[in-house]
Formats: sequence, structure tokens, C-alpha cells
Amino acid sequence: MKKFMHRFAANKGALLGLVILCLVILTALLCSVWYEDSPWSMVAEPLLKPLSNADYPLGTDMLGRDLGAGLAYGARVSLLVGVVSTLAAVIFGILIGALAGFYGGRIDDLLMRFTEFFQTIPQLAMAVVLVAIFTPSIYSIVGAIAIVSWPPVARLVRSEFLSLKQREFVQAAIVIGQKPGRIIFTQILPNAMSPIIVTASLMIATAILTESSLSFLGLGDRNLMSWGFMIGAARTMLREAPLMSVLPGIAILLTVLAINLIGEGLNDAMNPQLRKRGE
Repeated sequence: MKKFMHRFAANKGALLGLVILCLVILTALLCSVWYEDSPWSMVAEPLLKPLSNADYPLGTDMLGRDLGAGLAYGARVSLLVGVVSTLAAVIFGILIGALAGFYGGRIDDLLMRFTEFFQTIPQLAMAVVLVAIFTPSIYSIVGAIAIVSWPPVARLVRSEFLSLKQREFVQAAIVIGQKPGRIIFTQILPNAMSPIIVTASLMIATAILTESSLSFLGLGDRNLMSWGFMIGAARTMLREAPLMSVLPGIAILLTVLAINLIGEGLNDAMNPQLRKRGE
């Protein structure tokens, strides 16, 4: 563990990403403390410029809503959707990939054809259709993103299982009569977690972008303020008030960049040999 922390800390980009992500998480956790009013509330005159009013340092939108409150509450929505949808996708992907890689044969063929079916459809298009069918809400958005995100995890886990099940410790577990479920979850899966964790960290960034795209298209939860909704609502005001779109865009950029930097840092820390080969 100490070696892992040392290798991760040696990556300056990963540390920068961790600092940015911690600030975003802190903002999401404390948004209701910093902003007692709802982000939907009209609290001042419309289109206040940034720094023109001490109570609303980032200004207001065309309806007089506080942009700072919108950004803070949007951080909560983006992180919630990103983490929950990724967790669901990873769990389902691990299940499919583990069964396919461990048993092989017809089970492998059937599960991989099932996986390929989902991979033939563009992710965003499928997410749009699913959210539209089940009506836009936080639940349908999380479910849609999870459904379109699991195939790469399944393929990754399958390849890891195909490799690891040939190892001596797995063969020994089979010989002594351990049940397949126990072998999968106690012998093989722990040794395959390193690439899964790295992939999951990058999937969170993709989920945040997908949620922002859905909200921009008008398929976000109408009861929750999000960065994508802020950009979409402000697209008609690009000339008069460009910061209404720029600020949430920067928030998305920094959050996704931070998560990607952390993912690269995790990859370097967990797979030092790959990093040395790259150098």
C-alpha cells in the first residue's frame, strides 16, 4: 500500500486531479450550506454581471437565478450520476465478464454476442432513446448510462479471467474441489481488480459527459439543476451573457480532466511495469 501511495504521489498530474476533484466533491457536499435558496429561485435582477454584486459573485442568469448556486448544485448531480451509474455498470459488467471468461464455451459465446449487440449501438443515441422512453428523471438517466456503459467492463473482465484461470493457484483451487463461485470471487476477481478500478475511474468521467449531453438536449431531470441544463438554457444568450454557458462548461471540463488525471495516476501506480515500458 505504501508503494502504491508513493507511486501515485509521484505523478504530479494525478495529484492535481485529486485536488480539483476534492474541491468539486466539497462543493457538492456543502452546496446546501453555502446556498440556502434553491438554485431555481429568482433571487436578484436578471443578467447581473460577475463581481457586480457581493451576494452573487458569479452573477445571475436571464431569470435572475444565482449562477453560483447552479454550479454548486450541478456538481452534486454530476457526481451522483457519474458514481452511481458507473457502479451499476461495473457490477453488471463484472458478472457478465466473469461468467464468460471462467466457463468459456457456449456460455462465453452467448454472453459475448449479447455484449456485442449493445456495442453496435452508439452510446449517446441509445441513452437518449432509453431516457425518452422512461421519461427524464434521475433514475432513468442513471439506468440509461449504466446500460450503455457496461460492455467494455465485461470484455475487460473476460480477458482477465481467461488469463488468470490458467494460473497455478486457480488450478489448485479447482483440484481441491472449491466451488466455481468461490473461485471466481475469492481467487480470480481480486487479482483482476487493478484494471477494473482504472477503467471505472475513467467511466465516471464519461458518465458525467453523457449526463451533461442529455441535460443539454432537454432530457435531464426537471427537478434537479445540472451543468448540462445550464449550458442548454443559456445557448440563446451566448452573445449577451457568454459566461452563463462558459462557467458550467469550465466546471465540466475541470471535473472530467481531474478524473482522467486520477485514472492515469492509478494506472501508473497499479501497473508500474507498463509505465516503465512506455518510457
